[in-house]
Amino acid sequence: MAGGGNKAVVAALLANTGIAITKFAAWGLTQSASMLAEAIHSLADAGNQVLLLVGSKRAKRQADELHQFGFGRERYVYSFIVAIVLFSVGGLFALYEGYHKVHDPHAIDNWKWVPVVVLVAAIIMETFSFRVAIIEANKIRGTVGWMRFIRNARSPELPVILLEDFAALMGLILALIGVSLTLVTGNGIYDGLGSMAIGALLVVVAIFLAIEMKSLLLGESATREAQQKIVAAIENTPGVQRLIHLKTLHLGPEEVLVAAKVGVPADADAATIAETINAAERAVREAEPMSQHVYLEPDIYAEGYTREERPAVPEAPSH
Repeated sequence: MAGGGNKAVVAALLANTGIAITKFAAWGLTQSASMLAEAIHSLADAGNQVLLLVGSKRAKRQADELHQFGFGRERYVYSFIVAIVLFSVGGLFALYEGYHKVHDPHAIDNWKWVPVVVLVAAIIMETFSFRVAIIEANKIRGTVGWMRFIRNARSPELPVILLEDFAALMGLILALIGVSLTLVTGNGIYDGLGSMAIGALLVVVAIFLAIEMKSLLLGESATREAQQKIVAAIENTPGVQRLIHLKTLHLGPEEVLVAAKVGVPADADAATIAETINAAERAVREAEPMSQHVYLEPDIYAEGYTREERPAVPEAPSH
């Protein structure tokens, strides 16, 4: 997943860097609000892709005494920063620029058709980037719908790039409509409205992305499919009477913590129980390779057992 995600990130970075340069050149010639909004958007996207690559690299650091489960979640942190950048630098700036242009509209008088040429070229380049992201996502998506894939993905890079590329394509189309209407009518208000539409689109996408990344930062369980594999592996281990309960947590996109209480026979000796637990742990890792941290606790299952209440946490002393 990480390899495919990084490939899509690099493709998007190259496309957005080229697009940003051409858009800034077109804005310099025409002073179009939609072109400036799109140029800033592409610049923000290129910066976001750099953040994703940095996060991917930093997440590979070895665990230390302070971070004993490693740095896998750093990829989620940088993806959350991407959402903030998309919201502030991309969305809010486009809304501000569009508002300013609507209240003080100016027609495009110089190099009139340059924005159209630039936007069409940008749509072609962005389509290439979007195509790479779709191809990489399809390798692991299977028959799952796109929305469910984005919502359930534990690796952030592909969902982020898919959403960014989709927003970029829609933004380019909105910019093309706004610029074209301004050129045809001579009324600069359409240019401003195009910029505001781009800003609204980016804000919506950024909020959606931030919500998804927040959930990953808080800690999500393994996918339903992964949990089914883990349950089957434990229950099919010789010597296991039943799985009492199971909890999983993604410590990173490809790293899962598994904690479970396993029912064993009441008359089993310690050596047999230890052998059973070790066999179950091996089975879990074979069934779901992302299960890098597996902690199984043997217990004797009691029908109708009610867990004891947790002791109250003492209040901190007042100062």
